[in-house]
Amino acid sequence: MPSLAHYMAQYDHEHGFTSNKLLHAVGIPMIFAGIILLFFMKWIWGAGFFLGGWALLFLGHRMEGNHPAFFQGPVYLLVGPIWVAREVWMFLLGTSRRSTSEGTTRSTADK
Repeated sequence: MPSLAHYMAQYDHEHGFTSNKLLHAVGIPMIFAGIILLFFMKWIWGAGFFLGGWALLFLGHRMEGNHPAFFQGPVYLLVGPIWVAREVWMFLLGTSRRSTSEGTTRSTADK
């Protein structure tokens, strides 16, 4: 079974455009919020957040011209939230990543 680093590198490859990353940074939390709202609040709000989040993800991939990563396997439904959390965390820390020759990424703070 591939490692988390492998899945994250593949997810990075599928999400190169800044606009797609931003749409994912909003859309994935909306999907999670929608699930919670569906069960604990008014279902119409939950459905709106859930479907709106998915719409943002598909819009991002449409703009980038590729298919969502989860089309490659359901494991990417778990990788996506981890990837977004990492992207937001790195943004808050003020670090950026650059590609290495191995196809992985490394933080510029590691220099």
